[in-house]
Amino acid sequence: MDEKYTRLDSDEVMRLITERKEQLGGEVCILGHHYQRDEVFRFADFTGDSLKLSQQAAETGAKYIVFCGVRFMAESADILTGDDCAVILPEMSAGCEMADLAAAADVAEALERISAVAGDTVVPITYVNSSAGVKAVTGRSGGACCTSSNARSVFEWALREKDSGGAGGAKILAAPDQHLARNTAIAMGYGLDDCVLYDPAAENGGLTDEQIRDATFILWNGYCYVHQVFTAEQIEHVRGERPGIKVIVHPECPREVVAAADLSGSTEQILRAVGDSPAGSSWAVGTEVHMVHRLAADNPDKYVRLLSDTPAVCTSMSRIDPPHLLWVLDNLAEGKIVNRISVPEDVAADARAALERMIS
Repeated sequence: MDEKYTRLDSDEVMRLITERKEQLGGEVCILGHHYQRDEVFRFADFTGDSLKLSQQAAETGAKYIVFCGVRFMAESADILTGDDCAVILPEMSAGCEMADLAAAADVAEALERISAVAGDTVVPITYVNSSAGVKAVTGRSGGACCTSSNARSVFEWALREKDSGGAGGAKILAAPDQHLARNTAIAMGYGLDDCVLYDPAAENGGLTDEQIRDATFILWNGYCYVHQVFTAEQIEHVRGERPGIKVIVHPECPREVVAAADLSGSTEQILRAVGDSPAGSSWAVGTEVHMVHRLAADNPDKYVRLLSDTPAVCTSMSRIDPPHLLWVLDNLAEGKIVNRISVPEDVAADARAALERMIS
């Protein structure tokens, strides 16, 4: 990005973004994730979670998709849109540390080892918070992606017999978020003993052959640092401060946090739960702080607070700021595409298969 954008007055940047949006009209569609900073979020044509936004990208018909999220989200949008649509990430350093914890080669190696040891069908289930390469390994191996809202349905499909429409799996390799996978397994009625943790940095994943054979769920050693902020002690504290308060957390939170909360759910499910609750309700929310603050502003008749006293910020997504957004739009107005996210077609085809299995 040209340094001149960092020297512009913030009000001037906002004015120019508005002008560029009007100038480009229907050729450009700006997507804003729920965790995005407010001053960028306000310019989004569509808002939502990562998969919802990627699906909307495929339906807009826009020539340019400016994805104000992180890299894996832009990759998913590129996979689901046609070649005539350019997907742009305003700041290329906006990645996802959880997605980076699972490399495609490591996931392929894990699948090979687990299958060789277990002798059973191992179905990879990959959270959408993953790279296109990991999604592609999943697709090639007969697996599917999942979101935080449909993980249970996808897990159940993976373990269902093939003659009943399932994948016929005996085991699931769930990557890259261990907490979502563990919380989903428990919700399905399995115990903690049915889950083991695969560490790609350790020899043989840190697991014995016996551990692999005994487990139904092999969980990747990955996590979201934002949701690691929340603790069961915080839940106890807010309940002591405000009796009757409801606690809702994202399933990327550790197991003990989800177990102590009243409810858990995806970003969309959290929005609905709070939005549909009666006036005067009190909520403590365990997810990214920008979303919680907007949730409070959108529900002035309710008490809504962040579960923790310390901020839970997705710093990677916050790297996308108004100057970067203006820079992208200025270039588009001049007929130039910058920071295009383009997934190679051989990778995209296999990754698309994993996404389509989930959707179907």
